[in-house]
Amino acid sequence: MAVDSSNSSTIGGDSVRDAKEKTHEAVDPAINHQRLSESAPRSPLKETEANIFPETEDTAEADLEKGGIVPPKPVAPGGFNPADFPDGGLEAWLVVAGAFCCLFVSFGWINCIGIFETYYVETLLSQYSSSTVAWIPSCEVCMMFIGGPIFGFIFDSYGPRYLLLGGTFFHVFGLMMTSLSTQYYQLILAQGICSAIGASAVFYPAMSCVSTWFFKNRAAAFGVMASGSSLGGVIFPIMIQRLITRLGFPWAMRIAAFLILGLLIIANLTVKSRLPHKPKKFHFMAFIRPFSEPAFTLMCAGSFLFVFGLFLPFNFITLQAQSMGMSTHLSSYLIPILNAASIFGRIFPGIAGDRWGRYNVLLLTSIFSFIIILALWLPSKSNAPVIVFAVLYGFSSGAWISTSPAIIAQISPIREIGIRNGSMFAIIAISALFGSPIGGALIARDNGGYLYMQIFAGVMIAVGCVFYIGSRYTQAGFALKKI
Repeated sequence: MAVDSSNSSTIGGDSVRDAKEKTHEAVDPAINHQRLSESAPRSPLKETEANIFPETEDTAEADLEKGGIVPPKPVAPGGFNPADFPDGGLEAWLVVAGAFCCLFVSFGWINCIGIFETYYVETLLSQYSSSTVAWIPSCEVCMMFIGGPIFGFIFDSYGPRYLLLGGTFFHVFGLMMTSLSTQYYQLILAQGICSAIGASAVFYPAMSCVSTWFFKNRAAAFGVMASGSSLGGVIFPIMIQRLITRLGFPWAMRIAAFLILGLLIIANLTVKSRLPHKPKKFHFMAFIRPFSEPAFTLMCAGSFLFVFGLFLPFNFITLQAQSMGMSTHLSSYLIPILNAASIFGRIFPGIAGDRWGRYNVLLLTSIFSFIIILALWLPSKSNAPVIVFAVLYGFSSGAWISTSPAIIAQISPIREIGIRNGSMFAIIAISALFGSPIGGALIARDNGGYLYMQIFAGVMIAVGCVFYIGSRYTQAGFALKKI
């Protein structure tokens, strides 16, 4: 009986101890996470993910992205758990609406640079060659991209508020100064640098904020956001040309600046990050470290080469069409047509990317881009092929805007999205700066013809696609699967 009593006491003590341990585990999410990690099935791509997502919360995010398990909410505090992403709702879509306005006034303004290239060559800067004039829109695109690392760091540390306020001031102020400019250097400083820095400061926080609200539907949200740049690329060229004809260049720029100010007021009221932001020490290696990951490095290399050719049709399609006999009136609508098609190219490929894989959609649309440049735009000798090319290229090139940032978000920890997007776009800034002047120099080399420039655009996009294939290979090999 004594033995039985002792056993009974021991069993009772064990029960109490077990109950206490279970209670402690319920309170301490770290224990749950450790056991979950030990028992959870491994993702088939775990070897790659281990390099890209070294931290707990980022591994959980990667597993969900590629079809793995979804950890319970308490495991990943601080908003890192994929289940914490709203992926919709009024607040999230208001952020997308504000980001839409940011893209309208930043990338949408950049998308109409071909209008200014044509106007400056024909009137204000007629004494300069097209290659020299091309430095103005090239500086604009370069400054739009090159601020990425700094603005990404500021976003990760302080959130979007200061960036949006500063960007609003510099973008509007730069365009107001452009309205007063008559000299080449003045246009470089006002439009090519000041306004573009402001546009960059509103572009990056908008893109990064949307990433914090969406996970499963991230590419679709990026597509809706990026369609703002296409709509801006439709409205601004028509608006600027009509206003120049009726009111002159100075008032055309001022009215555009007032429109941009109104849209940025909306953006300042709606764009916000879901995550808390804490000031961080600046570490230069934070921008270099992502390049140790093959997927990220190959993606950046592909985008660097891709952008050498990406903007050449935007810059020169109007002049090329006029050189083969298209009327000035009809050719002035080519860029709006191209950007109108790009609206669909930014929304539908984004939705398709969420369903069938963002890498897959990016590859298909990028390959299609260089094919139509070399097979349709290059041999075109009449109006119809050029108009068809504008529609098709607008659609295919628009997909790059919505899918490439979504892919960077897909292969990056959520806390580093600002820095990583900034690093990629800073690399792109170099090719954006030199792409148009190289195109202009090739036109001069061809004695005013556009053959060399068109071949250059198509080949650079094709080589960029090779690097995209390499980046995808690091994630899933050549397997035909969603990635």
